[in-house]
Formats: sequence, C-alpha cells, structure tokens
Amino acid sequence: LGSIHFDKSDWLDFGVADKMDPFLLALLSYRRNKIDEAIENCTNILKKNAYDQAAWGLKMACMTEEIYVDELENDERGIAEMLLEDDIIAPNARPGTSFSKPISSPKTQSQAIRQFLALLPRSNTGRPLSGVIRSETSNKAGTMEQALRTSRTAKTTRAASSNSARFIRLGTASMVSQKDGPFLNLSRLNVDKYANDPLLSRLLFEYVFYHEGDMKIAHQIAAIATKCANYSDWYWKNQLGKCYYRLGMYADATKQFLSSLNNQKMVETYAYLAKISKRLDQPFMAIEHYTNGLQTFKNDITLLTGLARVYEQLGDDEKSIDTYKNILRQDPNNIEAIACVAANYFYSDQPEVALRYYRRILQVGVNNAELFMNLGLCCFFCQQFDLAISCIERAQNIASDDVVADVWYNTGNVLLATGDTKMAARCYRLAMAADNSHAESICNLAVLQMREGKLGESQCLFHLAIEKGPYLFEPHYNAALLAYQVTLISDFTFSNPLTKPYSLDFDHSSRVFFLSRNFPNYDPNFFAYHSHRTQLQTIIFQLGHFEESRILVAKALQLFPEHFYSKILANSVDQMYQVN
Repeated sequence: LGSIHFDKSDWLDFGVADKMDPFLLALLSYRRNKIDEAIENCTNILKKNAYDQAAWGLKMACMTEEIYVDELENDERGIAEMLLEDDIIAPNARPGTSFSKPISSPKTQSQAIRQFLALLPRSNTGRPLSGVIRSETSNKAGTMEQALRTSRTAKTTRAASSNSARFIRLGTASMVSQKDGPFLNLSRLNVDKYANDPLLSRLLFEYVFYHEGDMKIAHQIAAIATKCANYSDWYWKNQLGKCYYRLGMYADATKQFLSSLNNQKMVETYAYLAKISKRLDQPFMAIEHYTNGLQTFKNDITLLTGLARVYEQLGDDEKSIDTYKNILRQDPNNIEAIACVAANYFYSDQPEVALRYYRRILQVGVNNAELFMNLGLCCFFCQQFDLAISCIERAQNIASDDVVADVWYNTGNVLLATGDTKMAARCYRLAMAADNSHAESICNLAVLQMREGKLGESQCLFHLAIEKGPYLFEPHYNAALLAYQVTLISDFTFSNPLTKPYSLDFDHSSRVFFLSRNFPNYDPNFFAYHSHRTQLQTIIFQLGHFEESRILVAKALQLFPEHFYSKILANSVDQMYQVN
C-alpha cells in the first residue's frame, strides 16, 4: 500500500481484514500503537492455539508497552528510601560536593547567580524549581518531620511511601486487571527453557521486569540469558545491572555496567552508571561518567540532559544553563532545555527573551496551565497587558488541582503590581483555599494585612508561612521586621504617655524610629520621612523584646545571605544591644 494507511474500519469496508492473517493484523495494530486491538487479536489467536509462540511473544510486548516507564527517568524515592538507606558515602559532605548541600559560597558564584537562586520558586521540600518539575529534584533528605511535612495529595511531586512497594503494587494491579486472571503464572514458568530461547527471552524479561515487577524472576532470566550468550552480550549485562539497581545492590550493578562497557559502549550504560552515582550522592562521579560518555558519543542529548540536571542539583546554574543551551543547538525542540533556559532569562530580568522561548514551547504543541501562566507573566513584565490578561485567564480555565494554587498566587502578584491590593488579597486567599500549605501566598497576604494595620493577624500569618515554608527567606525577614517595629512602637508609647493615638499606626510611627536612630542616611525609596525626631531620646529599650527579631533575621540571612534589607535590619537590631 506504500504510504497509504487504513484503519481497521477501512479494512472491513474493503473486506481485507477478514482475509488477512490474524497475526499480521495484530502486528499492524501494534505498529500503529493500537495496543488494545493488538492484545485482543493475540488473545483470539491464543484461544485457538495456546502454543503459538509468536502470538504469545507479541502479547507480552503489547502488555509491556502499556505500562512501560523509562528507567533512566524513573528515579522516584519514597520516605523509606530517603531516611532508611545507608548507601550514602558522605553523610556530612562539604557544600558543592553533595546534592543535599548545593553550592552557596560567594567564592563560587557571582552575586547575580545567588540572587537568581534565591528568587526561584521552590517545591514543598525546599528545592529550587527549574523550568520543569522532575521527581528526583523534589527529594531532599532530612528529618522525619521534613519528610512527612507534605501531605499525601496530588500536590506532591512524589508519593509518601516506599518506592519498592509501589513497584509491587504496580505488578499486582496489572495482574488483577486481567479478565481471566494473570497472563503468565510466574511460579509455574519454566525459566530455563524460555531464557535460553533468543527469540523470546528479551520479550519475557521485559514483561516480567516492567509489567509484573518481579525482580527475582527477572534476575533469573537475565542471568541465564547472559550465560547462554557466553557473557559477551552487553544487553543482558545491562539488564542484570537494572535488576541489581532495583534490588538496591548498587555495587553489583556498577560491576555489570562496567563489564557491559567492555563489550559494547552504549549511551544507556553511561547513563545508568551516572544514575547509580547520583543515588549514592556522588555528583562528581556522575559528572565523570557523563563526561566519559560524551567523549564517545559527542553531543548526545541523553547524556547532556543528565549532565545539566546534575549541575542544576548542585546549584551550579551557570554550567547547567550552558549545557541546556548546548542541548538546544543539537535539538531545538527539546522542551526541558527550552523551559530551563526560559526560566533563567525570566529571573535574570529578561522577560522579553523568556517570552520567545515559552512561545516556542507553545508552538511545539504543549498546552497546559503552567505554560500559559508563564506566558502571561512574561507578557505582563514586557508591558503587553492585553496579552497578559488573556494568557492568565486561559491558565485559570485549564488549571488542574495541583497547580491552581500557583495560578492564583501569580494572579495576585500581577494585581498587586497594578495596585489593586484588595483583589490581590482575594487571589491569595483563593490560593490558600486550594492549598493550605502554600507559604508564598500566606506571606504575601500577611504583608497586605500589615499594610492595613492588622498587626496581630499579619504576625500570625508570618509565623504560619515560616511553618509551612521554612526554606523561604521572605517570611523570616518580614516577621523580623514586624517584631522589630512593633517593639519600637510599644517602647515609644510606654515612655511617652502623652503620645497621640495615631502614633500606634504601623506605617506612621514605626518609620520615625528607623529614620532617626538606625538610618541617619536613609533611603527615601525604602522609608518615609517623619519629623518627630526629638522624642526618641526618651525611649526605654527592653532588649528582650528584640530577641525574636534577632533570631528571625539571622535565619533570613542564612537562607539568603545577599539580601540587602536583611543586613540593614540585622545591623539595626545589633545596635539595640549596644545601647548604654
């Protein structure tokens, strides 16, 4: 038929399907990714002849294809793997040598990069988000409280359970879903017979490994097939390595992959070696494996992507972005690279350049709320307000439950930039209603409440934001600033019984103390001028009141050492302890 393609209905119209061999019909359905039709045809063949190995193998391939997951991308870990594993080489590593302690030293990064990292949005575990969300970048080892902080909902990027148990449940569910029970009874399977068959061994292994999730039987098949191939087939050595990796035997997996490289150098093998190094928290070893692979397979997309992810997890965003740009030179349609470069340009105050990249993703065919929200933000900061509103409305219409909180939070930021504080507060409340642990929305709502003079409510919201998002520096700084100013107001009121009632107004009175005592060379853009400087000489300072502010601003500086206003506030609090 050449390049002309017919559906099954077309074959029935022409009377071709009735005359075609059923196995050929199943092969055509499988080739056109009509897996259900292919399985149905194979089942009909096996009902007539249960010993038809061709139909048996094709049905296994179809069932494997239904739930196939790329092992290189499947690195999701649960609580058991993160807290109970003892395979980490250096639990107390130096910054920049472990994924748990990314680069943060001023000697290794420029000020622009440090500010870029501080402004990046973060996941529920505190890791900065890049252009795309990946399961392995959301995992962060820590205490049991940190691991259990995120509830078991769709808003998480990983399941709060064991990874190995998830694979067992996957295999069990796939068997129960069969009308006539499991397709294969693995307990009665003659493993030696089929593992020695070169035509069926690969199909059987992939079915057992992916569909059934039985690592014991899969390991037996791979071991027998490796021996049958005289230990010279790189494929079976890789499969043995994958089985060892699933079983947590990382040293044995490394031996199999290194032995596979002696037989045949493959991109997959280098990627698996790097994956083992990342699981053992050895980022430099992972970089070495990726580099060795790139020497043989120059500019390979898989290796370059893995290398960029390692740099990103280490906090070395300069090398990460350079690697992503190299990926785009090889594959201009790589969505992950486009999104990461676009995010870098956006947080580097170049929204017009980021807009071009996000438009490219839209042209590729991606259509989701995150993309339209990013397009709306880029258009807004490029002063294209009409396009920004359209994109934001589109994002709100198609937002799913796991991103609706972020959509309302960004909408509130846009309204806040236009000066509509009431609508912005409503958006933040909607974000909190969608996700009660959305720390960014809680913090921004607290700032708006503080501007309205509701100091008690704003203080509670700031502490709630710190509880929900301990990785954010903004609520720590805002809470410290509020505690500092409220302390000054209360001390000033106590020492001046004739003070007018308006002195308790937050925006009116607190600026007096900042200007006169701590900011003689004040910045007009940050503080407003007030004339009552002479009254400050009678303030009775109670140093214990400033301890809360001191602790909070120290935590803010720990999270973002380059924050200018946190440094000023810390200096102001320290001066209070030096008063004679």
